[in-house]
Amino acid sequence: MSDAATVPTHCPYCALQCGMSLRPTGAPELPAEVVERTDFPVNRGALCGKGRTAPSVLSSRVRLTEPLVRCPDTGVLEPASWEEALAAVADGLRRTRADHGPDAVGVFGGGGLTNEKAYTLGKFARLVLGTSQIDYNGRFCMSSAAAAHQRAFGLDRGLPFPLEDIPRTGCVILVGSNLAETMPPALRYLTELKENGGRLIVVDPRRTRTAEQADLHLAPRPGTDLALALGMLHLVVAEGRVDEAFVEERTDGWAEARAGAMSHWPEQVERITGVSVPQLREAVAMFCDAENAMVLTARGPEQQSKGTDTVGAWINLCLATGRAGRPLSGYGCLTGQGNGQGGREHGQKADQLPGYRKLDDPAARAHVAGVWGVSPESLPGPGRSAYELLDALGGDVRALLLMGSNPVVSAPRAAHVEERLRSLDFLAVADVVLSETAELADVVLPVTQWAEETGTMTNLEGRVLLRRRALTPPGGVRSDLEVLHALAGLLGWEKGFPTDPEEVFEELRRASAGGPADYAGISYRRIEEERGVFWPCPDEEHAGTPRLFLDRFATADGRARFVPVVHRAAAEETDADYPVVLTTGRVVSQYQSGAQTRRVEELNAAAPGPFVELHPRLAERLGVAEGEALAVVSRRGRAVAPARITASIRPDTVFMPFHWYGEGRANTLVNPALDPVSRMPEFKVCAVRLERVAAAGLGA
Repeated sequence: MSDAATVPTHCPYCALQCGMSLRPTGAPELPAEVVERTDFPVNRGALCGKGRTAPSVLSSRVRLTEPLVRCPDTGVLEPASWEEALAAVADGLRRTRADHGPDAVGVFGGGGLTNEKAYTLGKFARLVLGTSQIDYNGRFCMSSAAAAHQRAFGLDRGLPFPLEDIPRTGCVILVGSNLAETMPPALRYLTELKENGGRLIVVDPRRTRTAEQADLHLAPRPGTDLALALGMLHLVVAEGRVDEAFVEERTDGWAEARAGAMSHWPEQVERITGVSVPQLREAVAMFCDAENAMVLTARGPEQQSKGTDTVGAWINLCLATGRAGRPLSGYGCLTGQGNGQGGREHGQKADQLPGYRKLDDPAARAHVAGVWGVSPESLPGPGRSAYELLDALGGDVRALLLMGSNPVVSAPRAAHVEERLRSLDFLAVADVVLSETAELADVVLPVTQWAEETGTMTNLEGRVLLRRRALTPPGGVRSDLEVLHALAGLLGWEKGFPTDPEEVFEELRRASAGGPADYAGISYRRIEEERGVFWPCPDEEHAGTPRLFLDRFATADGRARFVPVVHRAAAEETDADYPVVLTTGRVVSQYQSGAQTRRVEELNAAAPGPFVELHPRLAERLGVAEGEALAVVSRRGRAVAPARITASIRPDTVFMPFHWYGEGRANTLVNPALDPVSRMPEFKVCAVRLERVAAAGLGA
């Protein structure tokens, strides 16, 4: 088959949304093959192993191809017709609503759903079910950064500038991100930065493959990034490096933020973080001596019970030094999930309506209700955040419709969440594979995958992209839009839930018009012609907005806000019983809960299972050998995995990747303590102890 038969599309995994093309093969085991697509500016043809092997999950050998309904007699999931499965879901949701009220029905979405599906899911929850109980797994991704963006700038978009600006700045501070493993094609931007004479500072308790590229690696104790940022700002003030003109002309609140920073003197910060005063001074000099500079954060500082304040401290550093609202300078967040940005902009989040409108704003309610043809009073109010919703399952929330998420693996305190899911009166899951969460469901609905449907995604730059359908899905599979259309009909809503994604997007444009995330001027045609359009884009004559805040910030008066913050300890500190800090993260060959990547042979060969990374001094103290089974125990549970001994991690810290279920499930251990603003759980810091496992155990 010739190249003319290829279909341009985007990778189904992370928020880079790398461009690729698909060539159908006609083979059921591998229905398509990836063809390099060099015209897309984000990755310029480069792909990681996950992207290259993405068509493997399209195989009927690993995916769901027919609905499953749990037999009441045997308790086993058995094949069923679509009519039977949809009727069972509608009956379960209807019965729960009638018996216990609309808020007894919950909806849990995913950061991989297209904008069209995220929009429709939020609309379905609020109109058809009438429930306030909807949130999504993107809450676990960058909600702390989103909250900090809103407080400081008045608007949340992961990166307020395109990735292409990164190599052209003078210095980048990368906080809590291992791009070499989480977003490998993006590492080229840091490589080009250094080739252009720029400097790279990496903040991470592990010396990762990304940290190895740095001019300066700062390795703070997990949970102390806030103190580190405050210590740097203290030195900026003490050394006379504040951009007084920028602060005066474009910001408010500096006096209070300055006072907070001055209470964190360098020697105190060294005691808290383990980062030496000379390293702090070197980092400040690198950052301030550059003509332009950026701070980029990721899950490290964000997945903490003080994540919003931590990100806010890094934003304060940018504002105080005039490194925001200017070309080639600024603060940005590296969104993780494929549509983590768009997924929250258009209605999956508990407190938001389409266009990033606030659900408790009367004007926002009136606008969206007008588009939907209902009264504003009929819309429910804000509901619980993601973990709080999962924690309420089996209590106030008796039934759950779940789309595109696997919280049995990905949620904090995962064993407890699994128990809550099992306690539900009714659980329906729509997914492409039989995930660990789907295995608990009363009904499982097999839905189309990225290559089998058309829809838009919004990448970490705020660039709205179009994925075109390249393949015909198996006969027993339907799209999420078709599922929601059918369920709406069965529950009494014959209109308002179209199955054509472009028709949904046209409605989304109207619903978002005038909102912070304004897509009104974006169309499928424009996206294809321009290789993506940056929001906000209020009308079709508007060029889109690749760079935000150059003239004014998105606050009412156009001025950025310093938010005063002070360091505080993690929700759970180490003690005699739990003397070691656990932090979690990803590896290059697996993605998120692993529901898809763990079904790809090549990726499993590269990353076959969990491990516990620990420093040689800690291993020697415990008498642990490489590969030996090691139990990690927290106040919430126990996980067992082989020891991986490396000097690239702090001696007081251990690391586990979180992609696996079973006895090596890292998220069994983590603390669900929530950030008071963002409601982000503290994935990145908890206290544990290590125990050797008998020789008969795993890996012995």
